[in-house]
Amino acid sequence: MPDEVLDCRGQRCPLPVIAVARRLPELPVGTVVRLLADDPAAAVDIPAWCRMRGQEFVARVTGPDGPAYDVRRIH
Repeated sequence: MPDEVLDCRGQRCPLPVIAVARRLPELPVGTVVRLLADDPAAAVDIPAWCRMRGQEFVARVTGPDGPAYDVRRIH
């Protein structure tokens, strides 16, 4: 279960990546953020950003709100 949800639907990449990059440092270590993003590029960009920044890409899920990406703050 995510601790917080960022709704970036309708935004083109890299805006969803920028949103999670800005929000994650404000949250405690271990927090899971669910990023709602319907831009197809997010499927590649979010996991790549996690690898580059040393954060955990938890999962890609598809629900009633469309595609979502769970990211856990590691440090």
